[in-house]
Amino acid sequence: MDRCKIEVCLTPAVYETFRNDDAVVVIVDILRATSAICTAFMNGAKKIIPVATLEEAQDYKNRGYLVAAERDGIVRDFADFGNSPYNFTPNRVKGKEIVYSTTNGTNTIMMAAHSHEVLIGSYLNHKALVDHVHHKKHDLLILCAGWKNKFNLEDTLFAGALAESVLRDDRFYTICDSTYASIDLWNIARQDMNAYVEKVAQRHRLKKNGLDDVLEYCHTFNLTTKIPFLKDVYLVTE
Repeated sequence: MDRCKIEVCLTPAVYETFRNDDAVVVIVDILRATSAICTAFMNGAKKIIPVATLEEAQDYKNRGYLVAAERDGIVRDFADFGNSPYNFTPNRVKGKEIVYSTTNGTNTIMMAAHSHEVLIGSYLNHKALVDHVHHKKHDLLILCAGWKNKFNLEDTLFAGALAESVLRDDRFYTICDSTYASIDLWNIARQDMNAYVEKVAQRHRLKKNGLDDVLEYCHTFNLTTKIPFLKDVYLVTE
């Protein structure tokens, strides 16, 4: 039986050393981009257009698109809203196409566009991701968006949770140190997530700006079965 490997890339800065064009790649930006994207589709969004730069986002805005854009957690003045999951309510996003630009997440999504499949991952769709990866039977690369090309804890913890769950199927294996490290961190943190998340730098960046009301929500398992995926230059779920 051919087995599929699991690897975790802890920051986009080292992505090329993990690049695997035949892999299913799960993009992770827990606080807050991938949690917000999953929420948008859960609440009926039709399509999300991830863009790397604020200039691109503003150009779309000038053409009449609904735009979510932030840098360092702060909503840009031309945008309709930022990237709190709470912004993506059904009355705002149902049936809509949304242009989306964030500090870390949207760049990371497009980085992996050449892969077999690019999925958006969060605690919100954890079980659906596990089931999908088991069904696909391809190598899995979990790509953490990090913070400005640096390692971060929150994405690594989710990578550990996802990798541990996928490894319960013996068709998958890992010999990747960063995968084992992620799983070990997850098993430490899961004992008291609220306390552990206090160590997270992004938690304190959000708190400083009064944006930390989403912490519990972003760490809530299985609110949706929708898995956003990259199709051409768009994120869709079907």
